[in-house]
Amino acid sequence: MNWLVTGGAGYIGAHVVRAMTEAGERVVVYDDLSTGTADRVPSGVPLVVGSVLDQQLLERTFREHDIAGVVHIAAKKQVGESVERPLYYYRENVTGLQTLLEAMTAAGVDRLVFSSSAAVYGMPDADLVTEDTPCVPMSPYGETKLIGEWLIAAAARAHGLKAAALRYFNVAGAATPELSDTGVFNLIPMVFERLEAGAAPRIFGDDYDTPDGTCVRDYIHVEDIASAHLAAARRLAEAPAGTSLTLNIGRGEGSSVREMVDRILKTTGHEDVTPEVTARRPGDPARVVASADRIRAELGWSARRDLDDMIRSAWQGWRHRHG
Repeated sequence: MNWLVTGGAGYIGAHVVRAMTEAGERVVVYDDLSTGTADRVPSGVPLVVGSVLDQQLLERTFREHDIAGVVHIAAKKQVGESVERPLYYYRENVTGLQTLLEAMTAAGVDRLVFSSSAAVYGMPDADLVTEDTPCVPMSPYGETKLIGEWLIAAAARAHGLKAAALRYFNVAGAATPELSDTGVFNLIPMVFERLEAGAAPRIFGDDYDTPDGTCVRDYIHVEDIASAHLAAARRLAEAPAGTSLTLNIGRGEGSSVREMVDRILKTTGHEDVTPEVTARRPGDPARVVASADRIRAELGWSARRDLDDMIRSAWQGWRHRHG
């Protein structure tokens, strides 16, 4: 069977393609190349350039490449942009998913691994966030991911779709420098960018109810994210019709922003730099850390890489891209 990976030319998608092909799975990449790049797609892996809003192209791709399952990663994912452009995000993320599901149903493709997000939880009041923690998203981006989960669950009930929704926590790192993240939207590359500019990295708020006053997050290596997708895809290949799983992907360990910044400064040789503490950002919860018990029980999966692996590989990727 062949798996179609939407968004397979992007940062996370390329890692998923790499993990699946190295494990012997046959993969086809489907990407509009709006943020992905064709050079991320491995030699020998077919690339179809197109939008998930194009149902005819999706159905033709399913037929021509004998697709039996989809790993759906293609989406718009910037929280701040989603607040400014909610209609755009709903069209790309919700209507795009609806179109994909319609094409899958028409073509008889019955397996779907869906990239969701911890953004569905909003500001959870929990020491560890389980999959049963109430979902109260705080941005249109988070809303689109939660609606996507509802839509997939409904399709599983109505059409026998076998699905797994994977809720990512804070993704970092790279398998190789060439596959590193090109965006500067998360903590690690934001610190790199400040250091490169000769400026002190910023810490947004140090008066939270946490051990050192800074926000606590669950950071997960992108290679671990990729291996979770592979495990989910293989589970669905054997699952009964109508299976619908919702799983956190995290390490189950919290790390504070100050701890992360200190580690980054040490890894990059900037121990003499003192971070600048500024005002809190609106909407930042004090602590968001995953419970990883369910994915371990359901898929036998657990994260293997630590914070230093994430920072070191991200730094190598940054230097590769920025000289």
